Amino acid sequence: MAEQLPLDIPDNPKLAQNITHFARALRKAGLPIGTGRVVDAIRAVQAAGFTEKRDFYWTLHACFVNRPEHRTVFAQVFRLYWRDPRYLEHMMSMMLPAIRGVQEERKADAAEKRAAEALLDGVERDLPETTEQEEGSEIEIDATQTASSEERLRNLDFEQMSTSEIAQAKRMLSRLNLPVKPIESRRGQASHLGHRIDRARTLRSAMRQGGELRDIARLQPKPRWPNLVALCDISGSMSQYSRIILHFLHAVSNAKGAGWAKVHAFTFGTRLTNITRHLHQRDVDAALAAAGAEAQDWEGGTRIGECLHQFNRDWSRRVMGQGAVVLLITDGLERGDPEMLEKEIERLHLSSRRLIWLNPLLRWGGFAPKAQGVATMLPHVDSFRAGHSIASLEDLAAVISQPDDQGQKARLMSALAD
Repeated sequence: MAEQLPLDIPDNPKLAQNITHFARALRKAGLPIGTGRVVDAIRAVQAAGFTEKRDFYWTLHACFVNRPEHRTVFAQVFRLYWRDPRYLEHMMSMMLPAIRGVQEERKADAAEKRAAEALLDGVERDLPETTEQEEGSEIEIDATQTASSEERLRNLDFEQMSTSEIAQAKRMLSRLNLPVKPIESRRGQASHLGHRIDRARTLRSAMRQGGELRDIARLQPKPRWPNLVALCDISGSMSQYSRIILHFLHAVSNAKGAGWAKVHAFTFGTRLTNITRHLHQRDVDAALAAAGAEAQDWEGGTRIGECLHQFNRDWSRRVMGQGAVVLLITDGLERGDPEMLEKEIERLHLSSRRLIWLNPLLRWGGFAPKAQGVATMLPHVDSFRAGHSIASLEDLAAVISQPDDQGQKARLMSALAD
């Protein structure tokens, strides 16, 4: 167990050891930290001092965090390592099986499982021994924990996953497909079973046979595949969900035989970014790294109305002309002009064949459209569905070609009317 570092002693001999252990935990939690950064952090703390915990936090933050998605993990590891005097006991209880009376039943905070997993790497996690007085007591075990790990992972919230669970979820999503039914176009193709008469081909055949009409050539509608357009919110409240859903979109973009004519992907927070070309790379890690480098507003604010206006103005005619199905992935927590949002979401709805809204907030059973952004957008979507787990994305794959599927829209519209 790491020693608590006194914050009022400028030359603590344990300083280098504690910061090194802290950096090692951050590296196991996914932050790219090398020896050079550890040395810089020790020198920075020695130079800045640590009389204030806040200054100490931000000094280490400046040395170890250089990407927005690492802020939450850093904050959780810091809290568990430096601030909580019983951090090891707390993490031990989190990692033990769910036995009522031993562990408080609650879900881990964002990135908390990943932080605990990193700090407990290599630590023995055995069940506590039963004393003689406790031998006769009844222990009630939650039987739901005996389900297979993959089945449990299907219903686990992306935000509550550990590092290893996220990696396993990404592998599962890489195998998930998003099939779509073709659209019957006005153009026809030759078929003996067609209901339409091909007059031109019939007359040409008659001319070759001396003007006698013997055979009637027929046509059936030629199938046409729609485009898939994904608009993915990457603001602070959506970042973890967006990163995993982008893995799913990468798999859809590179799937063979899925039926989509083209897959277009855009990210938005405070601005709109087209990341379509990056998703066509075969390597998913390289693809998402390139997409993240181009989208500079990760974990920033949310301006849904302005970003939809930019999409409708600059991209709608280019990518929506073939009757596209649109996936809008956002929690709907808008901070901009509600009138602009309503105008732009209505325009997007009219331009799309189907507009499907995936909202991670639907994971809560008591979710209600109380937020102004949600209430403004809800009437202008065709289907309103959850998007917080693998199971929710599997459900999307099953209903995306069903034009009558509304998801949770009807129920929430009733609540909105009341």
